[in-house]
Amino acid sequence: MDSAAYLANQMAKGFARSLQQRAAGLGFSPGQFPILLELWSEDGLTQKQLLERVDIEQATMANTLSRMERDGLVERRPHPADKRAQLVFLTGKATAMQTEAVEAAMAADKELFRGFRTFERELLLEYVRRILENAKHL
Repeated sequence: MDSAAYLANQMAKGFARSLQQRAAGLGFSPGQFPILLELWSEDGLTQKQLLERVDIEQATMANTLSRMERDGLVERRPHPADKRAQLVFLTGKATAMQTEAVEAAMAADKELFRGFRTFERELLLEYVRRILENAKHL
């Protein structure tokens, strides 16, 4: 319990469980949420662009996008300039769930910080940001 990395992993699992409960009725999973966030921000990205932004393994991204396509959340279209690439677009279903999905994630996050004062939450977030910046250089 003295390892920050272990505790961060446990915190992430707790968030994922909380988000899973809220997201199940909306039609997405916690693993799909970062991809949805990126596409809500900028629709029509390539798989490579999503990989760079979400920072997951290629195989995980391919599997997640296949599940999202199967579930009617995204569709892939040929890239107009690069025959090897495909662009990933949100479907109407995914676009329509944005507000509720973000609210579900915010509620899950709020639950993690239950009992924290505002300055404690902000301080923890600042520490985590610094740790993540350090992790980029490992």
